[in-house]
Amino acid sequence: MAKTHKKPKPKAETPKGFRDYFGADVAARDNMLRAIGGVYHRYGFEALESSAVETVEALGKFLPDVDRPNEGVFAWEEDTGDWLALRYDLTAPLARVFAQHRNDLPSPYRRYAMGPVWRNEKPGPGRFRQFYQCDADTVGSASMAADAEVCAMLCDALEAAGIERGDYVVRINNRKVLNGVLEVADPDKTADHNAILRTIDKFDKVGKAGVRELLTTGRKDASGAFIDGVGLGADQADPVIAFLTARGETAAETLANLRGAVGNSEVGAIGITELETIAELLSAQGYGPDRIIIDPSVVRGLGYYTGPVYEAELTFEILDRKGRKRQFGSVAGGGRYDDLVKRFTGQEVPATGVSIGVDRLLAALHEKGRLANAEAGPVVITVMDRDRMADYFAMVGELRGAGIRAEVYLGNPKNFGNQLKYADKRGSPIAVIEGGNEKDAGIIQIKDLILGAKLAENATLEEWKARPSQFEVPRGDLVARVLEILANQRADTP
Repeated sequence: MAKTHKKPKPKAETPKGFRDYFGADVAARDNMLRAIGGVYHRYGFEALESSAVETVEALGKFLPDVDRPNEGVFAWEEDTGDWLALRYDLTAPLARVFAQHRNDLPSPYRRYAMGPVWRNEKPGPGRFRQFYQCDADTVGSASMAADAEVCAMLCDALEAAGIERGDYVVRINNRKVLNGVLEVADPDKTADHNAILRTIDKFDKVGKAGVRELLTTGRKDASGAFIDGVGLGADQADPVIAFLTARGETAAETLANLRGAVGNSEVGAIGITELETIAELLSAQGYGPDRIIIDPSVVRGLGYYTGPVYEAELTFEILDRKGRKRQFGSVAGGGRYDDLVKRFTGQEVPATGVSIGVDRLLAALHEKGRLANAEAGPVVITVMDRDRMADYFAMVGELRGAGIRAEVYLGNPKNFGNQLKYADKRGSPIAVIEGGNEKDAGIIQIKDLILGAKLAENATLEEWKARPSQFEVPRGDLVARVLEILANQRADTP
């Protein structure tokens, strides 16, 4: 008789590229999203929660850095032969929603959305396959006022989330200006413009000289390997370099430098006029260069967007894993994408919007020590007599009815010390104790766990006596005394 083998137990581990979020993390994220959502709502944007699953056709080829529609996404084939996929961002679903419901939606349609997205990419340090985004978009308006409003709203959202003014900057560029530069650099369209875009995207890594080499004859990288150049002539590379280095001391100086870079290009001139309009509208609202600047070095996503692009960068320094100082970097990006809805309707529908990387913004707030204090755990009603559970649930019901977070200990009540250890692990502010003697006397014991922990650290005997952390009160005063203690704890929290 063949020997049967036991089925191996599944490994209790998070899949690679994913992670678990526990109470404090979820609370911090929810608090931040509420703050940002409040800003979006104040600007008149409406919440939208679209499906987490879309057809591959609806997602299209708009995922950056991939060539096939189903590359980079988690996709599967239905019995019907249709392919479905988890959304990789919140913008492609918006295009589908607007195209599907456009007769019922106002135009322009201004919506914000928050939620997880999934990308089937190679995970790495700080790079996960599931992460949260927080978007706001205006669909149906070609006005540069929509772009200016998104940039202003992004500033307000960052500040509402806890990023202080002076610790961030929103940088604006325009794809049309780059198109004008390409017209001047390669009027016969003989060069690979996608290769030029990829090269421009390396500006922050290799600098002006490195980009020039990559645009022309090529260069050696840090390892000594030679990277072929795009093949432009030196004179063709000049307008591209002029574009990347056009930023001046003022917006007017930057725009003047860009006009020189685009030469006689009509589309380039349109792009510069759009940037000029955005700057004027932002200035009218009080958003100056301390918060928003025109910066041609913003090149990420230029292959995706059709007009203005913007990026929010945090400017404060942090220490990397090797202890070296570096700036935190980008936490949000967006721009105008007038071609996305057209895929569904056949008609061009202007749209613009921004996406905040929730996890990166949370990491930034953590680095600056600006995350709100973790929510206190529940008040714990300890169990001294398991035959009197109804008495304990009467107490917890009173506390909950007063809006106090509370629970009855549901573990094994035999060891009272374990109940207090449980309360400590939960971060509970208070434990309530009622044994048989307390029940007969009509009193309860209330233990201030926060004060007790502080006194245990460095209190003298006199301080223990002057301010005891455990005391008895009449049973009828339960709610009033718990509210009083909680208020004192909040007042003592810096």
